[in-house]
Amino acid sequence: MAHFPFPAEEESHADVAWSDAQTAEIREIIARYPEKKAAVMPVLWMAQDHWGWLSLNVIRLVAKTLELPPSHVLSVATFYTMFKKKPTGEHLIQVCHTLSCELGGSEMLIDRIREKLGIEVGETTADGKFTLERVECLAACGSAPMCQVGTDYHELLNSHEKIDAFLDALAQGTPLPRTEMDQWTYSQTS
Repeated sequence: MAHFPFPAEEESHADVAWSDAQTAEIREIIARYPEKKAAVMPVLWMAQDHWGWLSLNVIRLVAKTLELPPSHVLSVATFYTMFKKKPTGEHLIQVCHTLSCELGGSEMLIDRIREKLGIEVGETTADGKFTLERVECLAACGSAPMCQVGTDYHELLNSHEKIDAFLDALAQGTPLPRTEMDQWTYSQTS
């Protein structure tokens, strides 16, 4: 029998409830859709933003709020890699490993991150700063290998020097080094 990647119940969020402001925001979200069911992704995103990850108790709260079976909400949360099913480090590094990134060097990228941070895929550093995950296509095939940290893409991480500079900047909280792709994402005046 397969197990879902959730921590034990005792490690989960205890009593979860929406604040009045969150309840009002959820009403606004639901009003955008013809059925409550359609609001499941934005409400899950809101919950994750608030609690940091989606424990089973949070899944149950979303299900109750949207009047859905918990199994439906769980199926959505486990299908999409953007939803965290366990606590992660401050910087969740999601490395794409599908075909274009694989051909572009995603294994080298993963190996270098593992070596530099001293963690395996699926682990978090002892200081809680970094978690490393392998994910499916992040739709940046032309700039492989790449990864996503938070909602930001970091592309063309194709050498140890680039990867080290990227990780060092994240660790120090300094501006990240620019890559060749930055001509498309940064203005000429930045």
